[in-house]
Amino acid sequence: MIDTDALLTLHGRAVDLFGERVHAVRGDQWDAGTPCAEWSVRDLVNHLVSEQLWVPSLVRDACMIEEVGDTFEGDLLGTDPAASWDTAAHSAREAFAGPGALERTVHLSYGDTPATAYCAQMVADLVVHAWDLSRAIGADERLPQELVSFAADEVAPYAEELEKSGLFGAPVEPPAGADAQTRLLCLLGRRP
Repeated sequence: MIDTDALLTLHGRAVDLFGERVHAVRGDQWDAGTPCAEWSVRDLVNHLVSEQLWVPSLVRDACMIEEVGDTFEGDLLGTDPAASWDTAAHSAREAFAGPGALERTVHLSYGDTPATAYCAQMVADLVVHAWDLSRAIGADERLPQELVSFAADEVAPYAEELEKSGLFGAPVEPPAGADAQTRLLCLLGRRP
């Protein structure tokens, strides 16, 4: 398992990567479609804002899912989606970086999980959704190799479960000689 300082660094890079894409969204692109079925750019960013807002409750406050309830449902972006992202991203970073935070256990929908595993899942999700957002807004789709490698290692063991959740498409056969990024995206049902 990766050490906690390295994991926090990767989390920070993934947050920055997604944040750069959020800040690149033009005003006329918020309703554009994304590679995530039925999600607009606004829906995708709202999903990631929600995920970041969960981190303090789960990691810092040791809340159960039921305690948080529907607090982070609905439109969380308001009139300034980029500022909403920045606030949520900052809160997640602070929660994961808090003293002893990554030594804790968090209570997720599928059971108790080490905070390191939760953070690693968040990194992978941020990386893949950075590609989704890049594709949707016509930004550079190349992802940093270190983040691609980490995300691929993270999701490979449970990729089949992701498809069963209905949140990810069935894996797509990557083309012969595909690079690591293409293989990762195909594993998660994307068509690069």
